[in-house]
Amino acid sequence: MTATIRLIATDLDGTLLRPDGTVTPRARAALRAARARGLEIVPVTGRPPRGVRRLDLGGCATLAICANGALLYDLAGDRLLDERPIPGAVVGRLVTDLRQAAPGAVFAAEAGLTFCREPVYAANHPLDEREGVVEDALRFADRDVAKLLVRHPSMAQKLLLPLAQAVAGADAVVTRSGLELLEISAAGVTKASALRRLCDDLGIGAAEVVALGDMVNDLPMLRWAGRAVAVANAHPDVLAAADEVIGGNADEGVAAYVERLLAQLGDMA
Repeated sequence: MTATIRLIATDLDGTLLRPDGTVTPRARAALRAARARGLEIVPVTGRPPRGVRRLDLGGCATLAICANGALLYDLAGDRLLDERPIPGAVVGRLVTDLRQAAPGAVFAAEAGLTFCREPVYAANHPLDEREGVVEDALRFADRDVAKLLVRHPSMAQKLLLPLAQAVAGADAVVTRSGLELLEISAAGVTKASALRRLCDDLGIGAAEVVALGDMVNDLPMLRWAGRAVAVANAHPDVLAAADEVIGGNADEGVAAYVERLLAQLGDMA
């Protein structure tokens, strides 16, 4: 298996990143070493591009799959290479129907390289030049959006999730990467769909990919890749789907795994 690996696709939050949201020097060194050996390193994340740009990845990657597969981002050029957004008409329907199904729901949206939110949708980061506040989420429907974000001030996620999935139907994909919000992408858009397209462009097959993750939004990618690796702190469904479970993100599990992989490749050289 190790002799044919050409690409490492890693989730960020909860997987590569420590609980404080940083990349350790050991992890950067391991990924740089893998890249020096000719392996492609691709962050595959629910984060928007600005959330990846703020990280110190040490130059180990040139491309990142963002917004759960909706965006392919050029790290060096700070530009989008591909976008698979939710059509504006679908965004408008989702907002309207979710308000009826779950009164009190609040919304935000990733649109290209910008972020828009309703005033009552709490921001997780300071305002920057790419963030806008709109009075009503139906304004999101004025343009296509890469990802629609939904929170509810009082409804538990386990209750909101099936409601959102029923509302989305075949028009969109509803997933989650944490306990605070739901993330909605265009129909057919997942981490797996974006990774598959990128690998097709690179001439890399699924069997040559190792994918690492921790949450349910990683499951499509883990199921597609030739080797599925879960960190020890992963969601139970991810642990069940993995070919291998490694150390947790607090224990530099990804760094240790990549080091071991490179040692095995060296033994086979």
